[in-house]
Amino acid sequence: MLVEHNVGVVMRLAHYISVLNNGRLISEGTPAHVRQDPAVLEAYLGDSIHA
Repeated sequence: MLVEHNVGVVMRLAHYISVLNNGRLISEGTPAHVRQDPAVLEAYLGDSIHA
């Protein structure tokens, strides 16, 4: 298990990722899956992705 906040590091090192937001699991899977998950995009990029 690795707890890390640097997304680039996580994406390079991990084969499977669990993403938490405010202590709640919002996504898990491969880096490719997590990178495209709408819940992750909204939680970490905000509404700017919809603009």
